[in-house]
Parts: sequence; structure tokens; C-alpha cells
Amino acid sequence: MLEKLASLEKKYEELGNLIGDPEVIADLARWQQYVKAHADLTDLVTAYREFKKIDGEIEGAKTLLDEEDDPEMCEMAQAELDELYAKKEAREQQLRLLLLPQDPKDKKNVILEIRAGTGGEEAALFAADLFRMYSRYAERHGWKTEVLDANYTDIGGFKELIFLIRGRGAYSRLKFESGVHRVQRIPTTESGGRIHTSAATVAVLPEVEEVDLEIDPNDLRIDVFCSSGHGGQSVNTTQSAVRITHIPSGIVVSMQDEKSQHKNKDKAMKVLRARLLDRMEEEQQQKLASTRKSMVGSGDRSERIRTYNFPQNRVTDHRIGLTLHRLDGVLDGDLDETIEALVTTDQAEQLKQID
Repeated sequence: MLEKLASLEKKYEELGNLIGDPEVIADLARWQQYVKAHADLTDLVTAYREFKKIDGEIEGAKTLLDEEDDPEMCEMAQAELDELYAKKEAREQQLRLLLLPQDPKDKKNVILEIRAGTGGEEAALFAADLFRMYSRYAERHGWKTEVLDANYTDIGGFKELIFLIRGRGAYSRLKFESGVHRVQRIPTTESGGRIHTSAATVAVLPEVEEVDLEIDPNDLRIDVFCSSGHGGQSVNTTQSAVRITHIPSGIVVSMQDEKSQHKNKDKAMKVLRARLLDRMEEEQQQKLASTRKSMVGSGDRSERIRTYNFPQNRVTDHRIGLTLHRLDGVLDGDLDETIEALVTTDQAEQLKQID
């Protein structure tokens, strides 16, 4: 590991020199490439240099301990040495994590799709609760949200909702949210006070740019139609709604949230690219028997991942056995504790693969 770190530090220094080279600066594309590569190594190299500094301090403390005769001074030196060893171990763990292969999608924006599952109107209301939860989480992190398409119910729920979350690292934080989310509570429409169980599915897809995935226009069938509002009522008589079918895969995306046909088409293409890349990656992983299967990130839409129990004020993530008794806070977007636990578990699984 230390040899690899030394090599990366050398590369970091070479990139720093290249960034300041007038010949490189004159070539904007090349300069931007080197700046990005240099920035990507900054955290790792900073941690490595701190590691080396601590290692040097340990050698100094050991020398002092060997040469010191005063028992009191020896005790102080040993205490300092113990503290330095703890710092070194923590920094070494940080370096091992920083050396893990980075998911290139981690820095992407997120397209998040929520669909009501079993439970009728109650499931649709729960889908709306999940939308608010993720919106509040995005707000807490300074990210922006944009609804791409929504299929409302008459009492304020959603049969389906697709929205975009823009923010650096959004996918890295939300990628483990895909799956079935289950709610246990007394519905507002329940007169007998019985607890019902309903569900909604969440799909988290990284936003895909045109340069990341090229789609042949000949593979698309584009239909336009009049959009409809809540409860099927017509909102306009112009053909602004768009349905795009990717013929080879059979994926269909419809958009009607905007009054502009052009805007609806742009949004539909954004979702189509994300779904198509997700399908391609899923098929590729199925072919590779050796692909690592994370206990928290299978991406299986049918996997029950979390239960929100209102009577007990409890949220349980079934993949890692984490239970929190603060449902209100979680539904208000306070998801960091759960997400940190998921990320840490996934990193531990990756480290096991390396070890």
C-alpha cells in the first residue's frame, strides 16, 4: 500500500507542475484534464502526507523513550507514543478507504423515481411522504430538486413521481435507497383504527449526459398527445405531452408536467438515458458471475429494504439491522445516520474483498 501511495504522490506532484506549464495552459482541454486529475488525488495525498508526518513523530517519540532515564518523562513519552499509534491507525484506515475504487457515478446528479405499490390510496400517500423526505434531505445538503413528472391521486398522493436532485455527490449518498419501502400505520381513511401495511418502490438512477450514452434517433418512436391533470381532467388541448419508446429495449417514458412539448421531450430523454444505462449495467452485472454483490446495494427493485412503523415511532433498515426510534425526524429528511451506516457497511464489504 505504501508503495502505491508514494507513486500516487509523485503523480500528484507531476500533475501540479503540468498545470502551471504555459504549453499545457494554452491547451484548455488538456489543462482541464490535468486539473481534474490533480483535484481527484488531493484528499488522498493530503492524508498520506499526514500519515508520513505521524510516522516521523512516532520515530522521534521512540528515540526519546529509549534515551530517557527519568521515569516521569518516560511515562509522558509513552503516553504520547500511544496517542500517535492511535492516530496512525486511524489515518491508515482512512487511506485504505481512499484507495478503494471510486464509482464514477458517485458525483452524478440523481433521478429518483417513486411508485406507489400495494395499499391503494394509502400507498400513494406514502409515496408523497417519501418524496417529501428526499426533498427535505436534499434541502439539508444544499441540493436542488426538480419534478420531472408526477401522476397525482385525488387526495394528494402520487401513483408515480419522477424528480431530479442536483448536487455534488448526490448519487453517492442516495444510491442505496433503491428498493421497496414499507409503511405500517393507521390510514386516515380507516375508521376502525386498524394498522395497515402499504408499500412504495424507489429507484435511484444517476443522471446520464448525452456524451455518456449516445442513442440512435432511429431507435426511438416519439408520440405526442394532450396532457391530463389531477383525476384525469384535461389541463390543455394542445399536444404538449410526449411519450418516447426506445424500440430495441422496449423502455417507454412519458412526460406531461410541462406545457411545452419541447421541455417534456427533453425531460423524457433525460429519464430514458438514465433507465437505459441502468438496464445495460444490470445486464452486464448478471453476465459477470464474479461481480461483487454488496449486502446493501443489490439494486433489486423488489427487495424490501426499510420499514417505517408509525405506532412505534420506528424506522428499520433490514439490510444492516439498523433501527431508529425517531420516525418524525427521518421523514423530515434526517437520513444521514442511516445513509452513513449504509456507506460504512458497503466500504467494509469492499475492504474484505481486498483483504
